[in-house]
Amino acid sequence: MDYKETLLMPKTAFKMRGNLPNKEPKRQEQWEENNIYEKVQERTKGRPSFVLHDGPPYANGNLHIGHAMNKILKDFIIRHKSMTGYHAPYVPGWDTHGLPIEVALSKGKKVDRKKLSTAEFRQMCAEYALRQVDGQREQFKQLGVRGDWDNPYLTLTKDFEAAQIQVFGEMAKKGYIYKGLKPVYWSPSSESALAEAEIEYYDKKSPSIYVAFTIQDGKGVLEEGDKIVIWTTTPWTIPANLGISLHPDIEYVRVQVGDNRFVVAQELLETVAAELDWENPEVVKTFKGKDLDRAVAKHPFYDRDSIVMLGKHVTTDAGTGCVHTAPGHGEDDFYVGKEYGLEALSPLDDKGVFTKEAPGFEGLFYDDANKAVTEKLKEAGALLKLGFIKHSYPHDWRTKKPTIFRATSQWFASIKDFRQDILDEIKKINWYPSWGETRLYNMVRDREDWCISRQRTWGVPIPVFYGEDGTPIITDETINHVSKLFAEHGSNVWFEREAKDLLPEGFTSEHSPNGKFTKETDIMDVWFDSGSSHQAVLLHREGHRRPADVYLEGSDQYRGWFNSSISTAVAVTGHAPYKNIVSHGFALDGDGRKMSKSLGNVILPSKVLKQYGADILRLWVASVDYQADVRISDDILRQISESYRKIRNTFRFMLGNLADFDPKTDLVQEEDLEEVDRYMLNRLQKLISSVRESYERFEFSPIYHSIHNFCSVELSSFYLDFAKDILYIEAKDNKRRRSLQTGYYEILKSLVQLLSPIIPHTADEVWEFIPGVEEESVQLTDMPEPRKISNFNEEKWDQFMKIRDDVLKALEEARNNKVIGKSLESKVTIVPKDNETKEVLNSMEHLHQLLIVSEAVVAESAENAKEYRYTDVFVEKHPAETCERCWVSSDTVGEDHDHPHLCTRCASIVKENYSA
Repeated sequence: MDYKETLLMPKTAFKMRGNLPNKEPKRQEQWEENNIYEKVQERTKGRPSFVLHDGPPYANGNLHIGHAMNKILKDFIIRHKSMTGYHAPYVPGWDTHGLPIEVALSKGKKVDRKKLSTAEFRQMCAEYALRQVDGQREQFKQLGVRGDWDNPYLTLTKDFEAAQIQVFGEMAKKGYIYKGLKPVYWSPSSESALAEAEIEYYDKKSPSIYVAFTIQDGKGVLEEGDKIVIWTTTPWTIPANLGISLHPDIEYVRVQVGDNRFVVAQELLETVAAELDWENPEVVKTFKGKDLDRAVAKHPFYDRDSIVMLGKHVTTDAGTGCVHTAPGHGEDDFYVGKEYGLEALSPLDDKGVFTKEAPGFEGLFYDDANKAVTEKLKEAGALLKLGFIKHSYPHDWRTKKPTIFRATSQWFASIKDFRQDILDEIKKINWYPSWGETRLYNMVRDREDWCISRQRTWGVPIPVFYGEDGTPIITDETINHVSKLFAEHGSNVWFEREAKDLLPEGFTSEHSPNGKFTKETDIMDVWFDSGSSHQAVLLHREGHRRPADVYLEGSDQYRGWFNSSISTAVAVTGHAPYKNIVSHGFALDGDGRKMSKSLGNVILPSKVLKQYGADILRLWVASVDYQADVRISDDILRQISESYRKIRNTFRFMLGNLADFDPKTDLVQEEDLEEVDRYMLNRLQKLISSVRESYERFEFSPIYHSIHNFCSVELSSFYLDFAKDILYIEAKDNKRRRSLQTGYYEILKSLVQLLSPIIPHTADEVWEFIPGVEEESVQLTDMPEPRKISNFNEEKWDQFMKIRDDVLKALEEARNNKVIGKSLESKVTIVPKDNETKEVLNSMEHLHQLLIVSEAVVAESAENAKEYRYTDVFVEKHPAETCERCWVSSDTVGEDHDHPHLCTRCASIVKENYSA
């Protein structure tokens, strides 16, 4: 007889190789055909809602790793919530307005903007954006992200734009919206104003100049001809200089240097003297800044005055303590100039080119004018020193080119009017990580006004009309009418119709007695678009509500979407639009460097999917501490693949050993289970509990590590390993065998459910092979809840596992010393060191099987035993013959005459079950 035929070896059609790149697209098609998203929503209908509101990625270009990480993290949360008692719909969204789309058409697609009307160009922008949405949508679906992909929210749709207009109108009604002339970040490269959220800082090399302004009227403190020294890194702003600011309480000195008398802050005299090579400057006079209020100096090269003004913004951190003031090119300059009745002179056009208001520099780009201005100062004898410095400077986040401060007439949302309300709401939110609260709090605390107007074409128009006298008109009537027009026709109607045709029928205004109106041509900041999504989506989508439970985005969104959303929501409702904020870091390469094409270190999601599959990428996301910056490389992905293989093979082994198991007939009741199976089920309950707690805290790395560890250590190295001697050897319906299978069945089902949010393709694949499950997909089940395992001595088994470690070390040493080969060749004698260990060992049934040895003896003493932590252990090669069926060395081999090469245990099994 071939005894191999009598063994119950594992059998399963579940493949060892995942072959994920080929299999996942087919499974995604299957999900789509079977409407799995809709089935999940139907199953959970009536449960408490959980709303994760999707922050809209920008609809331009292919996905990068950051996009993938963001959407996968959201998918973890949504899938987990729908398996733990919630109704959790997911509506993906896209940000579809803005400059990059205009640039993509004008430069990338070579569209001649001048040959098109505004409405025609906007229509092309919309079509381009929708094509980008289609492309990105398919890429997101390839990641296994489950959602209402056929009905996303888009900031360009009529319903969204109409809701956005309502937000604007509500803020205007409360007095938060105003138009004003003040310096704002201006991007010459984008030809538009920018908000703080659109500014990034990069190093820039700038001229550093010291300039002398000659006093004409010193107010009795200074004499005519004395010179106030200023320092600036923006020589191009000198043509716009209208004054010099001093701090009222700082001590200033008038110093004699050769034939000249200069004024600087006393505290900075030594530094300035060193910079300007002054030898032995003699302090002639000391005075406070306030003593020089409204003194008059002469502009270095124009025939106009520069007024001395007092400002608390002046410091002695750098420079001279005397600040060159151009009210049209700086916020502090603007406010101090306003106090002194100065205009906000800004002699630049939208492209950053000097106008005729700057004689001698007209037609020069501002940055190119630095040299010309410096030469003019030198010619006038006012330049004391020219150098260069490298410093952090604001840049346009889209074009990556430097910005300037430029006074223009813009629309603002006055954050300061309701800033305290926002700060109060920030304190009520749960932050993951906790430092997010401080970050947003400080940003809002330091924020004044939000510039919401943009001098561009592709966006939602600012719904303001002007009367004949230029007065802006924003009323409930006009806002509601425009909102309805947008809901019906889309915002393009604003550019297709005249102002009179956009107003309510019969509209009158005291500002236009003749019925003549004009309309605003600026569009809204795209952050106002996405920041209005709480109104457009949370209030109008089924299963959604405001506030949402979670907003989850990259850490750059503290200044972006998190910020604009809470600003508009608090302005309109008095409350934050979210209860929890979760933020993630950026994806770096394996060396911790930022990814860039020039470095050649960019890892694209599409490439990862082709090489490894989506579940590997998803497992990587689960493996990292995403709240900090994370690293990804081929080496890291290979390591993740190895971990995946471990998990997959664990599933395969359990499936193989459940081939003849039917839970309807073979399931063993808990009270009848073997003690070791109750022990493992108890370990499972602890795992379930910790995994569920981690999901609740939005912490996925502990889930990955604890499940991987459970598969590697508790299952593969113990439970699955020793059980082979029972599962393969015993008869099919043997009680111990069915007890083990019952343990396997519950563990397998639970692990697949716990991992379903993280590796959904694999989880669904395994689910198809689990015997007795009725649901078509694991996604249509709930996660297991931890329960108490009864009639079980946990302390005893914890102690046994420590004793087992001693024995494993002894076996390993014996193997290294060539005493034994496989552990089944050995006989171990174990001498307990204390009574507790002795009791545990003596109470253990089938001790040799649990230790995977042929014989285990508990003794009072053993010669040559080696000392370990809890026991002394002696390992020797078992002297008996080896059974040809179970490979255990046994003194009973040969006792059965019918089967002389088997031990009596195997002979009995064969006779009862396999004899002809």
